[in-house]
Amino acid sequence: MDSEATSDQPGTEQERRELHLAELSNAMVRLYKDIFGRGPTKTRTNYAGPDVIVSSLEDSLTRPERKMAEAGEHERLRNLRMFFQYEYEDDFVGAVEAITGRKVKAFISGLDTRRDVACELFYLEPNGTRAGG
Repeated sequence: MDSEATSDQPGTEQERRELHLAELSNAMVRLYKDIFGRGPTKTRTNYAGPDVIVSSLEDSLTRPERKMAEAGEHERLRNLRMFFQYEYEDDFVGAVEAITGRKVKAFISGLDTRRDVACELFYLEPNGTRAGG
C-alpha cells in the first residue's frame, strides 16, 4: 500500500492496508459479477511483497462453465474465461489503481478449471509512482 496515498485516512498503516485489501477483494467480486453474472464465494487479497497484489477467488464458475469442466472442456473454458478477463483488463486495473492510488504496470489472470480457483495478479509500479501520472 502507498502510505502517502492514504496518510489522510484515520488509523494505523496496518489498518489502512487491511481496509485496502478488503476493498480490493470486494472490487474483484463486483467485477466477476458484472462480467460473468456470478461472483466467487470465497475471495482473499494480499500483498506478495511491496509491489504485487494477489487476489485469490474460489467457486466463481457459472453453471454452464461448470458443465464445460465436467465435460472435460478445460482448455476451451480457460480460453473463454481469459478472453473476457482481458477484454475487461481496464476495469480490473482501474479498480486497483483507484483503491491503492498506485499505477499498475502489469495484470495477469489465471484459472484452474478443475478446482474452480482463479487468481488476479497486479504488478504495481514502485511505491511513489501515482496512478494517472
